[in-house]
Amino acid sequence: MSKLAKSSKNKMVSGVLGGIAEYVGMSATVVRVLFVLIMIATAVFPCVVGYIVAAMVLPKDTKVN
Repeated sequence: MSKLAKSSKNKMVSGVLGGIAEYVGMSATVVRVLFVLIMIATAVFPCVVGYIVAAMVLPKDTKVN
């Protein structure tokens, strides 16, 4: 089983959403769209704070392809 980590190859800002997409086996585009929809539904602030915390806490991806 893979560990949750920031993606080193599928990133736009810090790789958090790319890492989540790799962890759950989904397309990164789908995860990003879902994140934006959740941001809109929750008035943006909680998702932004969660993203910043995840960017600081999650380790970098160590896979070498």
